[in-house]
Amino acid sequence: QVQLVDSGGGLVQAGGSLRLSCAASGRTFSSYAMGWFRQAPGKERGFVAAITWSGGSTYYADSVEGRFLISRDNAKNTVYLQMNSLKPEDTAVYYCAADAAFGAVVAGRRIAYWGQGTQVTVSS
Repeated sequence: QVQLVDSGGGLVQAGGSLRLSCAASGRTFSSYAMGWFRQAPGKERGFVAAITWSGGSTYYADSVEGRFLISRDNAKNTVYLQMNSLKPEDTAVYYCAADAAFGAVVAGRRIAYWGQGTQVTVSS
């Protein structure tokens, strides 16, 4: 079992930065691929970024490529999402996710574990 706790959201002006954290419990954290998703009001939850269990490979949605950076620290059981050059359209609830399969995280299908979400609001 893995429990995920998201944090780091808040209100920021356009062009600003935030760093989200996702702290995981469980001794098997380092064996899971991790990802971030987001859901804006009235929209479906969508993929943002993913990272393999080792951190050796990452993948991003086109809308955040070059602005967001996903990373992980397996010693701290934590995955991060550094968000730079934020835009109003980045406003959403952000969720971290964990699954044994990197492909499942990228596809957003049958993901084993989800965080509770953290609100990010970007003002214009």
